[in-house]
Amino acid sequence: MSNDYCVIMAGGLGTRFWPMSRNAYPKQFIDILGTGETLIQQTYRRFLQCCEPGNIFVVTNEMYKPLVEEQLPQLKPGQILSEPFRRNTAPCIAYAANKIAGINPAARLVVAPSDHIILKEDAFAEIIHSALDAAAKQPWLITLGIKPCRPDTGYGYIQFEDHTPLPHESRLKKVKTFTEKPELELARSFLASGDFLWNSGIFIWSVNSILESLATYLPEIQQLFAEGKDQLNSPDEKAFIQQVYTRCKSISIDYGVMEKAPNVYVFQSDFGWSDLGTWGSLYETRPRDEKGNAVVGKNVMLYDSTNCIINLPKDKLAVLQGLDAYIVVENDNILLVCRKSDEQQIRQFVNDVMVEKGDRYV
Repeated sequence: MSNDYCVIMAGGLGTRFWPMSRNAYPKQFIDILGTGETLIQQTYRRFLQCCEPGNIFVVTNEMYKPLVEEQLPQLKPGQILSEPFRRNTAPCIAYAANKIAGINPAARLVVAPSDHIILKEDAFAEIIHSALDAAAKQPWLITLGIKPCRPDTGYGYIQFEDHTPLPHESRLKKVKTFTEKPELELARSFLASGDFLWNSGIFIWSVNSILESLATYLPEIQQLFAEGKDQLNSPDEKAFIQQVYTRCKSISIDYGVMEKAPNVYVFQSDFGWSDLGTWGSLYETRPRDEKGNAVVGKNVMLYDSTNCIINLPKDKLAVLQGLDAYIVVENDNILLVCRKSDEQQIRQFVNDVMVEKGDRYV
């Protein structure tokens, strides 16, 4: 049996991709790129280069379990971990790590979101294998960092030290600091300094290392899951998890563990990554016409329009004139027109729609 495991986190709402992403059908279950595969299907297929099919687990919200079963029929029931409530990434990872530890105490884990774009999949698999090898030999918490190409305020940043702890692996660096989504001027200074990377949110560690770190920095969470080691991987698991999540606080693994632990390292990575968190990040990955417009839709007519991202149903005729750097999206009778520079407001738009128009639109 292989010691390499993958945990795919698939419980998010994808609010910033509204109106394509909706509460009942968030972006990880949508073929946003028009490739014939949804984002979670792409993620699963990508990890088949790194792990055996039986060692891939998906953690999702209980309401999305039928979507996971439909889109990934290869998974056996025990490979889908259902969370009864959203509690952010630390409880999600604690659940998966404790469950897998009960299956294989020597496991090494890759933990990754379900909705990222990876354009260079062979390069991605190579660096995952290198990170897993490092995690097997050292009690390190490893994350993948992406060399920034622009001062993006929508990503977290990782500052690294110059030296590498492994002479044969120059891409591996000790983490110095984490910074959450900075203001534009600070992001520009990070880019200019050359010692900052985007935080990909992809983690690699041994199951023992992450359980020890959870016990040290989030003991109240780890204790809850550790109490049920006999219930995990048994018919009592669902009832136990229901009870745990009612008592478990909501906190991210970054804030709860990674920003506190001294044994955190980052792999400098280049594999055509985007977290696909916003329409603007999708724009950066899409083919564009000679005027910088990225268009999905067969009947879109543009006049004097530049640098826009447009995503419309194939049977929708749209004539757009005089737009510069706009997002134009229609889905299920909802139309969004928003400046790209203001896309961080989309979450607020969704909240306002919920209050004024009801949850059927979100």
